Formats: sequence, structure tokens, C-alpha cells
Amino acid sequence: MEERQRLILLNKAKEFFKNEIVEAHITIGCKKASQLKNYNVNPFLFKYLANFLKGNDNARSIAEALVLPRVLGSSINTSFGMRIQKLISELFEGFGSTTPGIDIEFIDAIDGRKKYCQLKSGPNTINFDDVKTIFDHFSGIINIARTNNLNIGVNDMIVGVIYGETSELSSHYKRINEKYPVLVGKDFWHRLTGKEDFYFDLINAVGEVALEVDGTKILNQTIEALSKEIEAKFS
Repeated sequence: MEERQRLILLNKAKEFFKNEIVEAHITIGCKKASQLKNYNVNPFLFKYLANFLKGNDNARSIAEALVLPRVLGSSINTSFGMRIQKLISELFEGFGSTTPGIDIEFIDAIDGRKKYCQLKSGPNTINFDDVKTIFDHFSGIINIARTNNLNIGVNDMIVGVIYGETSELSSHYKRINEKYPVLVGKDFWHRLTGKEDFYFDLINAVGEVALEVDGTKILNQTIEALSKEIEAKFS
């Protein structure tokens, strides 16, 4: 990959993260986090968590104990996971696949073979049922390839995990990896781009977007709105 191409891809990634992930995090994630109805509140724990976090169990402390894990954890992870395929399609136009069960198709920069790839966000983002679904999709494609004398092998069907390391893969991914390659983080992006350190370049590029975003105000507004609702309901 030429330096010019690398910079174009990284700038695209930054714009995508800013417009898709950050925007959804603020406008959707924080809005939902400000409403008590969106929490499955455990009445035996919420005061304990507030005391554990802030040393008291007033309404604002309870709100912080609820909001912070949501806004800084599950909310943005969900936004990212839902937009993985769109990120890849915007970074690499023409990689999209029309094959059922396949997200993208690309030429592996390491072995030069065409890969049929199903995308996943992180090393713990599939469940037991997903394994069978992936196996069914992949075996179906290989059977069709054999029928039509196409040169598609088991190692050409892959699961691409956007971030993480092989050592972090869940048992479900390990089951898949016993039959089909699961490419994780650095290895996946290396094969996709041909640049060994592109994964870290991408992480750093997204990190630069974070420097441009100060969520302190919106976070305080979210906590304040929820604390008022908690005070009205439980006081």
C-alpha cells in the first residue's frame, strides 16, 4: 500500500468515527442513558453501587453509577458493532459481497488468494448459535464452489475480527478456528491492506478524533436528567 493510500484510508476512518460513532454515542446513547426506563435497575444493588462509587447514595450518585457504565461502555460498543460493515465498505469501496452470509470479499495480501469474510467486531462478540450459522454459511459456499468447479477452499472462508488478539478469542471463536481461519486485529488488517502496522495506525487515527471531542458537558447533562428522575421516583 502506498503512503498516499494509507493516509486516505486513515482520514476516511477518522471521518467515519466522528460522523457515525461519536454522533450516535452523543445523540442516541446519551439520550437513552438519561431516562430511567432504559435501565433494568436492580433495587438491591443501585444504592450499593452509588456508595461504592461516590461514598453516598443520593440521587446524583445513583445516576452516575448507572450512566457511566452505559455511556462509557455498552453504548459506544453497541454503536461500533452495528456499524462495522459500513466502516469497511467506506474504507474499501468494492469489497462488499453479494454472497449470502459473507460481508466482504478481498484478495489476501499474504497468500494472494480471494477471501470470503464474515466480519465481527471483537473477540467476545458471538454466541453459541452464531457458530452454527457461520458453519452453515461457509459449508454451503464451499459445496456450491465444488459443484461449479471453483477453486475455493476451507482456508478461503474466514472470520475477520476487527479488534483484539488471538489470545483473547472466546471459546466460540476457537471452535470456528478449528475449521475455518479466524483473523484477529493486526493480522486481519495486515491481510486486508498489505501493511503490517495498519491496525495500530487505525487505532491512533481514531484516538485523534477523541481529542477533538469533549463530552463533559453532555455527560453532566445526562447524569443530571437521570438524577432528577431518580429523585422524583425514589424520594
